[in-house]
Amino acid sequence: MTHSDAPTTEFAWTALGGDPALVPRLSAVVRSGALEARLPVRELARACVGACALAAAELAARRAGLVDVPEVRVDDGAVATAFVSERHLLVDGRAPVTFAPLSRFWRTADGWVRTHANYPHHRARLLGALGLPDDASVEAVAGCLAERSAAEVESTVYAAGGLAVALRTSEEWARHEQGAAVAGRPLVERGRLGSAVPRSLPPLAGDPLLPAAGLRVLDLTRVIAGPVATRTLALLGADVLRVDPPGLPELADQHTDTGFGKRSATLDLTAGRHDRQVFEELLASADVVVTGYRPGALDRFGLSAEALAERRPGVVVGQLSAWGAYGPWGGRRGFDSLVQVATGIAALEGSGEKPGALPAQALDHGTGYLLAAGVLRAVTEGLDEGGTRFVRPALARTAAWLTAGAERGGVTEDASGSGGATADDSGSREGSYGDPAPWLAEADSVLGRLRYALPPVSFSGGPGDWSRPPGPWGADSPRWV
Repeated sequence: MTHSDAPTTEFAWTALGGDPALVPRLSAVVRSGALEARLPVRELARACVGACALAAAELAARRAGLVDVPEVRVDDGAVATAFVSERHLLVDGRAPVTFAPLSRFWRTADGWVRTHANYPHHRARLLGALGLPDDASVEAVAGCLAERSAAEVESTVYAAGGLAVALRTSEEWARHEQGAAVAGRPLVERGRLGSAVPRSLPPLAGDPLLPAAGLRVLDLTRVIAGPVATRTLALLGADVLRVDPPGLPELADQHTDTGFGKRSATLDLTAGRHDRQVFEELLASADVVVTGYRPGALDRFGLSAEALAERRPGVVVGQLSAWGAYGPWGGRRGFDSLVQVATGIAALEGSGEKPGALPAQALDHGTGYLLAAGVLRAVTEGLDEGGTRFVRPALARTAAWLTAGAERGGVTEDASGSGGATADDSGSREGSYGDPAPWLAEADSVLGRLRYALPPVSFSGGPGDWSRPPGPWGADSPRWV
């Protein structure tokens, strides 16, 4: 891996359109043992968080009238803890279940496939595609898949609306039409639509500095990456309202983990004029709209970037996808675990006997912080230049960044520790990462006593924790504070 495409904060910051002169404002606390993997996961995580924190500090300086951008310090311990926040969550002492029994690797007749069936409707579609009953056991699914090719399982399950991806090497993904399309895109796609006048935001005052204070964020995301982005915007002072369809509840523990600082409401945009009218009223005063559904899924509601530029000029639009909104897989659903399998990560992290996985859902978390950073930078740019701005990261593009040096020998079978590939490791060294306790906190909530990972995004004078704990999914009124 060359320095130019290595997972460094400088690379991410440049991809976000940031001023390179601000990079020295950031320092890192490097800890061995954090997010250990063959691939440079620790470096990627540090870069994504660092770019986000720098974007927050930049906007804070602008709004507070500071001469210098506040200093940013990224600690590998905080980053590593936050990148597995879903595993550290406790609700009244109970640990969450992160993966369902049918979300796993399966051996096929000619290789391996990974399925995702955490949600009931995805489980039902998987079993239906395989011709198995709703109560089929793990053993029954294993027996069925062992008789089929991985490619057949992938295509059959996808055609039924389910989620299954065949294991590929990084070389095979590079030859795949979708892999080639992803590789040709920037780390974060950014653009400007229309000629809306520059926005104005009131100056910041008080302690801590909350760069996103006064921003209304309409959160139309699910699972991890999108909610991590909006959770970060809530940390930084935004009024974040997550809106879901009432018939598609989020997994309870997943919602708790990513719900800090936010409110949650439900609206049915497909039936009845009342809910649609309420949604339109929310949109009419939103400053940021963040979507995390598969590309095109929300276009019928007038939520494409182009439609929003006409309906709400000057809004910032963040659009997250798994595979990118282009290429033959542009309209497909996807999850971190499946992107790891398709892009060669699972093969690189495997043992030779069986595919492996990253030590965290790093594509989800990393892309989430890139998305939040992109939104913050778009807000800053809009203060000067105006226009409706869009930000489009993709899990598969983040994966391409992580694996950029693998096919050139940057990762070896006997690599140990984080970053078998060469990556920037500058910063002060303060021992190893072991006990995550310094980066965990507890709080009471209506859901019970919560133990949770503290946010890794921090800068001098900025917030250190969220202003409110999460509440039950869909329990809030669909209105701005």
